[in-house]
Amino acid sequence: MHQTTRIRRGPLAVVEAGDPSAPALVLLHGIGSSGDAFLDQMPALADRWRMLAPDAPGYGESDEPAEGPGIDGFADAVAGLLDDAGIDRAVVLGVSWGGVIATRFALRHPDRLRALVLADTSRGSGHSAETAEMMRDRARQYAADPEGFVRDRAPLLVADTTSSDVVDRVVSIMATACRMPGYGYAAASLAETDHTPDLGRIDVPTLVVVGEHDRICPPSDSRRLADRIPGAVYAEVPDTGHLPNQERPDAFNQIVGDWLDALPH
Repeated sequence: MHQTTRIRRGPLAVVEAGDPSAPALVLLHGIGSSGDAFLDQMPALADRWRMLAPDAPGYGESDEPAEGPGIDGFADAVAGLLDDAGIDRAVVLGVSWGGVIATRFALRHPDRLRALVLADTSRGSGHSAETAEMMRDRARQYAADPEGFVRDRAPLLVADTTSSDVVDRVVSIMATACRMPGYGYAAASLAETDHTPDLGRIDVPTLVVVGEHDRICPPSDSRRLADRIPGAVYAEVPDTGHLPNQERPDAFNQIVGDWLDALPH
């Protein structure tokens, strides 16, 4: 069993595991989460990867940004993490909002990226005025009643068959990791982003994976990404919702781990 530690790297708090000399795998959480969302991935993958799961700027134990970073700033924070950790290139895996950040990282810092895993994510919420406003409104709802928002939102993130223990853990991470203005900065970054015209420029090996019953970023969103990213591989995790890495970690880890193992060295 590889030990998991939580350390500071520059402005970010990071959950880490694995051999520091192994290839790097950076894991980016969703808008209602933290690096702790990947604790079920650490034991499965840390024997062959150096794993880093940061709390995003304004989340968890990471520092508060002085202003909204925008999607570019959140992507640049990942590059800063690589610098602080002495890492040249990494595989980047992003779930939901983290997948949008990972996509922007691929476009802004292609020389730092070895491969890309996009899990239960989308092109961003800026592809229409309606979806952009819906994301901004979500931040207003959170700000008005954080406890009620977390209570009502968490069950929508998982499949109906997901155990109550998993839902409780999702609620716990969301309740401890989220705060304003960080959540608002994240929502604004999604509202401003539409990667549709740029997906064809991604030229690293890419896996697009999604929960079969995801109600937040449905499989159709992931198929759109896979269709537009050259050479992307598409996979579904059965009987899961928006958070397959937490709902059925064994199945998620098998799909992702097998794909990572097949990457060219």
